[in-house]
Amino acid sequence: MLAGASNTPYWLDDPGRPAGRPALTRDTTTDLLVVGGGYTGLWTALLAKESEPDRDVVLVEAERIGWAASGRNGGFCSASLTHGAANGRERFPDEFDVLQSMGVDNLRGLRATVERFAIDCELEATGELDVATEDHQVEWLRDAADEDGAEFLDAEAVRRQVDSPTYRAGLWDRDGAVLVHPAKLAWGLARAAESLGVRIFEGTRARGIDTAGVPSGRRVLVGAGESTVTARQVVLGTNAFPSLVRRARPFVVPVYDYAIVTEPLTAAELGAIGWANRQGIGDSANQFHYYRLTADNRILFGGYDAVYHFGGRVKASYDTRRATFGLLADHLDATFPQLGGVRLSHAWGGAIDLCGRFCAFFGTARRGQVAYAAGYTGLGVGASRFAGQVMLDLLSGTETERTATEMVRSKPPPFPPEPLAWLGVQATRASIRAADRNQGRRNLWLRTLDRMGLGFDS
Repeated sequence: MLAGASNTPYWLDDPGRPAGRPALTRDTTTDLLVVGGGYTGLWTALLAKESEPDRDVVLVEAERIGWAASGRNGGFCSASLTHGAANGRERFPDEFDVLQSMGVDNLRGLRATVERFAIDCELEATGELDVATEDHQVEWLRDAADEDGAEFLDAEAVRRQVDSPTYRAGLWDRDGAVLVHPAKLAWGLARAAESLGVRIFEGTRARGIDTAGVPSGRRVLVGAGESTVTARQVVLGTNAFPSLVRRARPFVVPVYDYAIVTEPLTAAELGAIGWANRQGIGDSANQFHYYRLTADNRILFGGYDAVYHFGGRVKASYDTRRATFGLLADHLDATFPQLGGVRLSHAWGGAIDLCGRFCAFFGTARRGQVAYAAGYTGLGVGASRFAGQVMLDLLSGTETERTATEMVRSKPPPFPPEPLAWLGVQATRASIRAADRNQGRRNLWLRTLDRMGLGFDS
């Protein structure tokens, strides 16, 4: 299945990928400097110009727009800001309903932006299907249906939607998620921002922040490439990469996620599995898979084998892991044996910014002139827009409904230094594998992490 598969992310291996933009080659001054050309940075830049058209905004990206997580993910765009309802209820019980409402509004705003700027990101409002592949997971889905109002499907009903012999039940959330082509969304946001006057520079790595010697402390100096940007305010959207605000670094570790994509399915192959409603799918294990159809009817199949490297390093060499690609290919074959081992066209990986509460956290630095957000833990396609709004709120210095929430005011537990971080992640991965083999029962290690607010899944 893997022979000949490209290690370029499928989404980035697109003939419509825009040409690269020039790097910043001279010192410049701006009102707002945005560091990072992924969703977080792009949404912030766009929202900043929409709210204040006269504000000058510069965005710098070390590589290319959408090159990192924003061009490597599965394209699942959820209304949830809290990495799902269960996680939100556990971590923010007093404001869960408020956060859910904000999430619905956020997804509505995202879709409105896509329409307003005619962003061709292949958006499909098909909803998301959670499936039970073990008997003990069926009751989890029944309970979730009762709490959240999604549609419970028994084994027969779920297999009428998508025919896999592994399915025991399903939960169809028809309105809480959409699917997108993630790279096209990033490219479209960049074009929209530029149409409003945002200046974007690629191949321009931000080196550090300095306020020493700046008159009255009213501006911030950021080394960018070989140049310097003098800005009144700065937003950091660097996510899994080391933050320019050092005190934010202990809250995030980079965990590598992997995905494979098949050749386009034939009409006969599609007929064998159904999937006429084209929902995004995730299973209910701790080490879960996510999968979907692309616009040209390939299957993208990812997840399960999240990998942490000692020291929290982010390296291009980690993007390829043949053992994981082979594992995912085997799991795809077990999920849809009727496809008979369809060939793969692409297999890749990338870093996710994992934090201990699974959803974004926020903060400011340098006397409130710098704002940052990180920690989406793989669910940032939609939540990054909300994060952009939060950071602009924080920079304004005015409390809003968003900044008044505990989610924005609090931080997740920090990760310990090495070697404790590596040992802890390995112990946790082994424990969640054991839980999946043992009817979902969590051992003492996992229960201890839960009590500490450091729950973990893949």
